[in-house]
Amino acid sequence: MAAPASRRRRPGRSRAPTDDSRTEHKALKILITAETYPPDVNGSAQFARRLAHGMLDRGHEVHVMAPMPTSGASRTMDDSGVTEHRIRSHHAFTHPYFRLCFPWEVAREITRLFDELQPDVVHIQCHYILGRLVAREASRRGIRLIGTNHFIPENIEPFLPFPEWFIKGYRKVSWWDLAKIYDRCDVITAPTPLAVRTMVDNGVADRAVAVSNGIEAGHYEAREGEDVGHQDHPVVLFCGRLAVEKNVNELIEAIALIPREKNVHAEIVGEGEQRDGLIALAHEKGIADRVHFLGFLTDEELRRAYLRADVFCQPGTAELQSLVTLEAMSASKPVVLANARALPHLADEGRNGYLFSPGDSGDLARKLQLVLDATQEQRRAMGEHSHHMVSQHSFTRTLDRFESLYSGASR
Repeated sequence: MAAPASRRRRPGRSRAPTDDSRTEHKALKILITAETYPPDVNGSAQFARRLAHGMLDRGHEVHVMAPMPTSGASRTMDDSGVTEHRIRSHHAFTHPYFRLCFPWEVAREITRLFDELQPDVVHIQCHYILGRLVAREASRRGIRLIGTNHFIPENIEPFLPFPEWFIKGYRKVSWWDLAKIYDRCDVITAPTPLAVRTMVDNGVADRAVAVSNGIEAGHYEAREGEDVGHQDHPVVLFCGRLAVEKNVNELIEAIALIPREKNVHAEIVGEGEQRDGLIALAHEKGIADRVHFLGFLTDEELRRAYLRADVFCQPGTAELQSLVTLEAMSASKPVVLANARALPHLADEGRNGYLFSPGDSGDLARKLQLVLDATQEQRRAMGEHSHHMVSQHSFTRTLDRFESLYSGASR
């Protein structure tokens, strides 16, 4: 994976600012540590990679420490200029792709990497094994440490084969453990104000700041003169992991409740452990011909899926931000979202879409019909309002914030 010559840069000064609002920062050696990283497919993994390459493009030297995605010894490799330090790991047997790095196998290797790299700043993305070992090492050496949290226990609980009393204890211990690790950080961030409040309510120091994961909004807009191939029937789109907490079953049940003569179809993008059960549910409800499982899509295929949809639906109840919802809004789509976690901040009721009560498929069906029964002009206006709302989540702004935090800012 050798990087093109045009992508390689020597440490020096960051690029000159493109406007008066951009501050020039001294080039840094940055170490980003992630417990999940591509080829994993989830918002946290995708954010970590976009952050790494965004900082590379600003002239910084960027290293990423993440688990090996397969069995075998640790490896160092190049990803278009970002140096990846893939650490020996083992598959977590209860999860489809999550991998664990055992401390007794990797602690010395992490120490050696710190000796070799001498980073100016370290940015951890989670408090699990790599996160805690890296946080401890950075703290011991007096290296500036930024901690971003994408975690809530609900993301992991469906994969724990234990009784409810154990799960409750796990939840409490998880937050206590996170607070202990992140207390070492010079700056703590989370993607939304709600995510920050959730952390503080669960014992994390009350000094965390909200920094959006950000998106490249322009990427999802229709190009001038582009034919996106709209279907001859209404389309409701879902994108994400087919996991328990995403509640895709509620979307399928809602489609079944909408009168058949309306011919509403659902396009479901993504893979996950719930796929077979969801396919069975579509057959059980008699709508298998109107529920289309598209699997993983390329970035371009996903962009076109957003553009040809009539409405985007996110029924998940464990979203700290929901990048896919932001992407759909960037494509100027109305949204129907579960009234849970961070999603209410993305629905301006009646203007760009609606919220529905989690677990209530009938309410979801009604809210989808409110959008689909609207005139084309009304849906276009809703989509335009979505696009306007998402402007505050510019990825350029996200890079500005983290670059400032890396360089010593406290907020």
